[in-house]
Amino acid sequence: MSFSEHADFPKALALAGQLADVARAIALEHFRAPLAVERKSDGSPVTIVDRGIETQMRRMIRAAFPGHAIRGEEFAAEGDGEFTWMLDPIDGTKSFVTGFPLFGSLIALLQDGRPVIGVIEAPAVKERWVGCEGRPTRFNGKEVRTSPCQTIEQAVIYTTTPDTFNTEERRRFEALGSRALLRRYGGDCYLYGMLASGHCELVIEVQLKPHDFMAAIPVVEGAGGRISDWHGASLTSSSEGRVVAASTEALWRQAVKELGA
Repeated sequence: MSFSEHADFPKALALAGQLADVARAIALEHFRAPLAVERKSDGSPVTIVDRGIETQMRRMIRAAFPGHAIRGEEFAAEGDGEFTWMLDPIDGTKSFVTGFPLFGSLIALLQDGRPVIGVIEAPAVKERWVGCEGRPTRFNGKEVRTSPCQTIEQAVIYTTTPDTFNTEERRRFEALGSRALLRRYGGDCYLYGMLASGHCELVIEVQLKPHDFMAAIPVVEGAGGRISDWHGASLTSSSEGRVVAASTEALWRQAVKELGA
């Protein structure tokens, strides 16, 4: 039985949308406004907006589903059990603090470690993708499908930035990307929505954490695409952080063959 047939599905789906609404409202209140930026221990930026969104999301989840666990980027894990909400309040904080509009908020509900609901919310452009296990992905309420592209030579490839690749990762990315129809850069979680809507065919990333990719899984798969690590293994909370998403099975197989070699 898919989660879309579960008794709690309607309430959980409604909550995911409400969490995205809150993320949009708080993010837009501060976007392109004066904002203090702190640095975390790993050097990545964080703001009161990241923390404010996650705080409010956690409050709403605890009220609606007090038995569910919560894992977020900014605060300690809460609870344990069958269901876990995974949150990234601002995915692309570097974009957010520099005024680039393609940052997002990521919301995923996991059942026994498997993402069954995923939301990619892009506040600045007022766009939202919602993926649910057993249902087609929707973009602003309308069903979307990935591109039918079958070959790397006809594919548009995106990555957020090549700066995150180590020497070997960059070599593999360059070998694959040099054959593509077009390569573009920038976008963070927005790229997975673009792929789900058929506007690009491959997204290749590294150094991702579970809160960076769990929400993208139902979105990509519900639109007809494939998403995995570079070796083709399913993404889990212990995945190494190298992610490849493709619009079709054939394209995914070609990409995994080259990236995972």
